[in-house]
Amino acid sequence: MIWKDPKHGHWWLEFGSGLLVGYWPSFLFSHLRSHASMVQFGGEIVNSRSSGYHTGTQMGSGHFAEEGFGKASYFRNLQGVDWDNNLIPLANLHLLADHPNCYDIRQGRNNVWGTYFYYGGPGRNVRCP
Repeated sequence: MIWKDPKHGHWWLEFGSGLLVGYWPSFLFSHLRSHASMVQFGGEIVNSRSSGYHTGTQMGSGHFAEEGFGKASYFRNLQGVDWDNNLIPLANLHLLADHPNCYDIRQGRNNVWGTYFYYGGPGRNVRCP
């Protein structure tokens, strides 16, 4: 979880339940001084198309989203934090895959994982030259 300390304005990274990994001091930010207006999750691959082909660099586990649990990478229990540091469900989740034949994404929601998405892919393949 990433959350903003309302007293000092630092942005904290917490792993699991209560393990504070570290923080980004408030003086590092200008746009995040009072709040965040957007959160992004996912993966990114740099593709220079050397030799005219898409990179063979995999995203996540290298498996496409439709392969699901045990194969594809995922984020689960996605939530935001409100002004009072309460966890709230995400609204307006938008999915983007620039090259869906190389890497893709699929979202879902259930009572166990809350809002989640699978993502990834192998990079260059027969569908992604």
